[in-house]
Amino acid sequence: MKFFDRLTSDLTTLREAGNLRTLRLLPEDTLNLSGNDYLGILNDTAFREGFYDSLTGEDRKLSAASSRLLTGNVPAAVALEEALAQAYGTEAALVFGSGYHANTGILPALVGPKSLVLSDKLNHASMIDGIRASGATFYRFRHNDLAHARTFLERYAAEYEEVFVMTESVFSMDGDCTDLEALVKLKHDFPNVVLYLDEAHGVGVFGETGLGLAHAKGVHHEIDLLVGTFGKALCSTGAFVVCSSVIRETLINKMRPFIFTTALPPVNLAWTLYVFRALAGMTARRRHVLSMGQRLAEAIRGKGIACVSASHIVPYVIGENDATILEAQRFRQAGFYVLPIRPPTVPRGTARLRFSLSAEIAEADFERLLTLFQH
Repeated sequence: MKFFDRLTSDLTTLREAGNLRTLRLLPEDTLNLSGNDYLGILNDTAFREGFYDSLTGEDRKLSAASSRLLTGNVPAAVALEEALAQAYGTEAALVFGSGYHANTGILPALVGPKSLVLSDKLNHASMIDGIRASGATFYRFRHNDLAHARTFLERYAAEYEEVFVMTESVFSMDGDCTDLEALVKLKHDFPNVVLYLDEAHGVGVFGETGLGLAHAKGVHHEIDLLVGTFGKALCSTGAFVVCSSVIRETLINKMRPFIFTTALPPVNLAWTLYVFRALAGMTARRRHVLSMGQRLAEAIRGKGIACVSASHIVPYVIGENDATILEAQRFRQAGFYVLPIRPPTVPRGTARLRFSLSAEIAEADFERLLTLFQH
């Protein structure tokens, strides 16, 4: 059939370009530098066993077996949302099955016939998919260029009832951060701006209590939709938004990925709440992983390579796909598992190794990693 011939041809093209993705197992003899376990919780046996010892009653159930609007609204979900809203000082919070569900479902549920969307050019694919699914008019401003976003607002804001300005706090490919004070100023200067901030890579790592970059900067109360994930620093699964009560009620009634999906299992919700309550006590882990990020970025700049990272995510931009794959193999042979990131995930000519650091990395191992940048 031509259908299968076309698929085979497409895969061949990807393979020849060095862009074919495959599933693989993490080698046992390597240190994982491509994960999202930023606080080093995954392999913390004592912490995990403490959670198991605390499990009682309904929280031990392994499935919700229905959506939350049917019979899946369990006490653990309610408790987690109450804890989130209290911690962030918002009226409400809502938990989702994944960060992808959150970003593809929130905007389509909220836009109206006179909504405009402005999106950072490097926002995550899930945010772009949500924008497209919403059907709203949208423009993409240059990456981390809020002055460029302002030009769109000056030109178009008066024509729309509301303008959603969407960005991330910490960007996943470059590890750079949004100027959140400037973002809030946009909101103050244009009264119909609604701020949508994805804190997927900020929650857990930034702030004295681990609530993210907006909280660390003291502007979290200015963010209308602060989205975070549990699947990265919190080492769990699912996602959340903290927001107003009217936004929460609207999402419950109109957000399709929330309405039409099975709720998270009680045991996962209980684990997330257990980790969330422990975040404030993980200051040393946050400081360690951020310090390593700074030192690694300096080592890369020392090789004459630009590195804009200001976080625990550090790109080592090499350029061409084949050279990047070879460099990944060199690090793997030294015991460090870091994967090559290639187009279309990143722009053509910017293939890279992306070091995604974890607080569990021992100082001796990190020093050994740094020596690999001396060659």
